[in-house]
Amino acid sequence: MRKKKAEEKEEKEKSLLEGLCGADTKLYAFLSQYLYEAPLAAISEEHLDILTKEAEESGNFRPAMDKAIFEGAQNPGERERYIKAIQDLASKAIHAAEQEREKLEKEGLSDLAASLGRRVENHKFMIERAEDILNVASRFYNEKLLELEETMRREERQRARKQTEKEEVRIDQLERAKREEREEERSKMGKQEKRESKEQEKREGLAAAERRKARGEKRKEVEKEERRIEESEKASREERKRERKGN
Repeated sequence: MRKKKAEEKEEKEKSLLEGLCGADTKLYAFLSQYLYEAPLAAISEEHLDILTKEAEESGNFRPAMDKAIFEGAQNPGERERYIKAIQDLASKAIHAAEQEREKLEKEGLSDLAASLGRRVENHKFMIERAEDILNVASRFYNEKLLELEETMRREERQRARKQTEKEEVRIDQLERAKREEREEERSKMGKQEKRESKEQEKREGLAAAERRKARGEKRKEVEKEERRIEESEKASREERKRERKGN
């Protein structure tokens, strides 16, 4: 079951990215390796300048590239600055990869050297298509972040519902314990006291029933509102999907 859900999720992601890339198969092939379903979890929180400095020291430019693409996607007003940042990172990555490839070839490690050659081609593509990369990444990440917000709100509603259910169970347990306690106390009472105790219990029982009814009505209102929210979010998703197809 878990594997099936994972496959369905993967197909959903593929459909979104393919739809955004259209017939541009090269762009899709590249971005399918560089975009993340959960960017907030996958992309470093460090400042881009820090990641760039670390990349220059280590030769690993991927974290900085991921950051530049994500930030550029989220800041359309600074698109040109981020295009240049991506191109600069890609140029530096090419230089580092070519140096490493030469070293590996001299050591006779041709297979590893070949893999670096493919990496160089990817970085060249990044330089040439930086603007297109950001255009698609912007729409992709906007959708992913909206979905994340919906998921977080849905999980918060679920937590609130579970807390309400837990509280209702606690109230029921307290009322049951109170009834059992009164039953035990009545066993020690005289006839008049028992009659008065039963009348008191009846009044309390009616009040408890009213409270249960009120909780039930409130629960129905909450469930109704949750359905309205879910329907609204579904409609928004469908509208965004139509807009993507229209574009």
